[in-house]
Amino acid sequence: MQSRAPSLAVVVEDDTLQRDALAGALARENIDVIHCSSAAAAELLVARLGTELRLLITDLWLSNAPVGAELARFAKERHPHLCVIVVSGDEDVRLPGSIHFLRKPYQPADLVRTTTNLI
Repeated sequence: MQSRAPSLAVVVEDDTLQRDALAGALARENIDVIHCSSAAAAELLVARLGTELRLLITDLWLSNAPVGAELARFAKERHPHLCVIVVSGDEDVRLPGSIHFLRKPYQPADLVRTTTNLI
Protein backbone atom coordinates (compact mmCIF):
# COMPACT_ATOMS: atom_id res chain seq x y z
CA MET A 1 0.00 0.00 0.00
CA GLN A 2 1.40 3.39 -0.95
CA SER A 3 1.31 6.15 1.60
CA ARG A 4 -0.22 9.43 0.63
CA ALA A 5 2.18 12.33 0.12
CA PRO A 6 1.89 14.94 2.86
CA SER A 7 -0.25 17.97 2.24
CA LEU A 8 1.05 21.40 3.22
CA ALA A 9 -0.90 23.60 5.62
CA VAL A 10 -0.45 26.95 7.32
CA VAL A 11 -1.81 27.31 10.86
CA VAL A 12 -2.24 30.91 12.03
CA GLU A 13 -2.83 31.28 15.75
CA ASP A 14 -1.29 33.79 18.15
CA ASP A 15 -1.72 31.44 21.14
CA THR A 16 1.30 29.11 21.08
CA LEU A 17 -0.42 26.24 22.88
CA GLN A 18 -3.43 26.27 20.55
CA ARG A 19 -1.17 26.59 17.50
CA ASP A 20 0.95 23.62 18.63
CA ALA A 21 -2.16 21.52 19.34
CA LEU A 22 -3.58 22.28 15.88
CA ALA A 23 -0.29 21.51 14.19
CA GLY A 24 0.09 18.26 16.13
CA ALA A 25 -3.39 17.05 15.18
CA LEU A 26 -2.71 17.80 11.51
CA ALA A 27 0.76 16.22 11.58
CA ARG A 28 -0.79 12.96 12.80
CA GLU A 29 -2.85 13.03 9.58
CA ASN A 30 0.27 13.30 7.37
CA ILE A 31 -0.14 17.04 6.87
CA ASP A 32 3.02 19.16 7.02
CA VAL A 33 2.39 22.37 8.94
CA ILE A 34 3.96 25.81 8.81
CA HIS A 35 3.28 27.74 12.03
CA CYS A 36 2.44 31.46 11.97
CA SER A 37 1.59 33.75 14.85
CA SER A 38 0.45 36.70 12.73
CA ALA A 39 -1.71 37.36 9.69
CA ALA A 40 1.10 39.39 8.10
CA ALA A 41 3.51 36.43 8.18
CA ALA A 42 0.82 34.09 6.88
CA GLU A 43 -0.07 36.46 4.04
CA LEU A 44 3.54 36.39 2.86
CA LEU A 45 3.52 32.59 2.93
CA VAL A 46 0.24 32.37 1.05
CA ALA A 47 1.53 34.77 -1.59
CA ARG A 48 4.75 32.81 -1.98
CA LEU A 49 3.61 29.20 -1.52
CA GLY A 50 -0.06 29.41 -2.43
CA THR A 51 0.02 26.90 -5.25
CA GLU A 52 1.72 24.35 -2.96
CA LEU A 53 -0.61 24.91 -0.02
CA ARG A 54 -3.65 22.72 0.50
CA LEU A 55 -4.96 24.20 3.74
CA LEU A 56 -5.01 27.45 5.73
CA ILE A 57 -6.42 27.46 9.24
CA THR A 58 -6.60 30.82 10.96
CA ASP A 59 -8.05 32.11 14.17
CA LEU A 60 -10.48 34.97 13.60
CA TRP A 61 -8.92 37.08 16.35
CA LEU A 62 -5.18 37.61 16.00
CA SER A 63 -3.42 40.08 18.30
CA ASN A 64 -6.80 41.35 19.54
CA ALA A 65 -8.08 42.25 16.06
CA PRO A 66 -10.37 40.22 13.77
CA VAL A 67 -7.81 40.02 10.96
CA GLY A 68 -8.21 36.28 10.42
CA ALA A 69 -11.23 36.91 8.18
CA GLU A 70 -9.20 39.33 6.05
CA LEU A 71 -6.41 36.78 5.74
CA ALA A 72 -8.93 34.10 4.75
CA ARG A 73 -10.43 36.31 2.04
CA PHE A 74 -6.98 37.25 0.72
CA ALA A 75 -5.97 33.58 0.53
CA LYS A 76 -9.14 32.53 -1.32
CA GLU A 77 -8.88 35.42 -3.78
CA ARG A 78 -5.26 34.58 -4.59
CA HIS A 79 -5.69 30.80 -4.59
CA PRO A 80 -9.29 29.61 -5.03
CA HIS A 81 -8.19 25.95 -4.73
CA LEU A 82 -6.98 26.52 -1.17
CA CYS A 83 -9.11 25.08 1.62
CA VAL A 84 -9.55 27.82 4.23
CA ILE A 85 -10.94 27.31 7.71
CA VAL A 86 -11.51 30.14 10.21
CA VAL A 87 -11.84 29.21 13.88
CA SER A 88 -13.34 31.37 16.61
CA GLY A 89 -15.34 31.30 19.79
CA ASP A 90 -17.60 33.96 18.29
CA GLU A 91 -21.09 32.83 17.31
CA ASP A 92 -22.06 35.21 14.52
CA VAL A 93 -19.16 35.04 12.06
CA ARG A 94 -19.94 36.00 8.47
CA LEU A 95 -17.62 34.59 5.86
CA PRO A 96 -17.94 33.93 2.14
CA GLY A 97 -19.38 30.50 1.36
CA SER A 98 -16.04 29.18 0.11
CA ILE A 99 -14.45 29.75 3.54
CA HIS A 100 -15.30 27.22 6.22
CA PHE A 101 -15.93 27.97 9.89
CA LEU A 102 -15.21 25.86 12.97
CA ARG A 103 -16.46 27.16 16.32
CA LYS A 104 -14.31 26.97 19.44
CA PRO A 105 -14.13 25.06 21.61
CA TYR A 106 -13.67 22.02 19.43
CA GLN A 107 -11.88 18.73 19.81
CA PRO A 108 -8.83 17.93 17.67
CA ALA A 109 -10.90 15.13 16.12
CA ASP A 110 -13.43 17.75 14.93
CA LEU A 111 -10.67 19.68 13.20
CA VAL A 112 -9.18 16.55 11.63
CA ARG A 113 -12.60 15.40 10.42
CA THR A 114 -13.32 18.82 8.91
CA THR A 115 -9.95 19.11 7.17
CA THR A 116 -9.83 15.58 5.82
CA ASN A 117 -13.32 16.01 4.38
CA LEU A 118 -12.26 19.22 2.63
CA ILE A 119 -8.75 18.57 1.28
